[in-house]
Amino acid sequence: MIPTYEQMGDMLEEVAAQFPDAFFEGLDGGIRLEEQALPDPDFPPGEMYIMGEYCHDLLGRYILLYYGSFAALLADEDEEAWLDEIFVTVAHEFTHHLEDAAMLHALDDADAAFLQQALADYAED
Repeated sequence: MIPTYEQMGDMLEEVAAQFPDAFFEGLDGGIRLEEQALPDPDFPPGEMYIMGEYCHDLLGRYILLYYGSFAALLADEDEEAWLDEIFVTVAHEFTHHLEDAAMLHALDDADAAFLQQALADYAED
């Protein structure tokens, strides 16, 4: 099942409401849903997608989720799987936000190690 962009937006609102207000402090751009997929450029097309990003730039601090990436990876999944993946992705991006506010980078390091291992595993196959 692939929900529409609007349906995923509703799911995202439902999931975001589960997080404490304190997580949103300093997140002046909120959480936004982008329509496109965002394939990871380090992998062949269709192999790895970026589900979301925490951004801290000239526009402020905000979280982006990519509807097309979810659709590419969760096409055969039910609504519960979509809600679970949205929750995991939002939690992950909130962790980046909170670490950024505290000037920490543990999750950035873990993400880099994960991608390095995934690239190595892909090269072995």
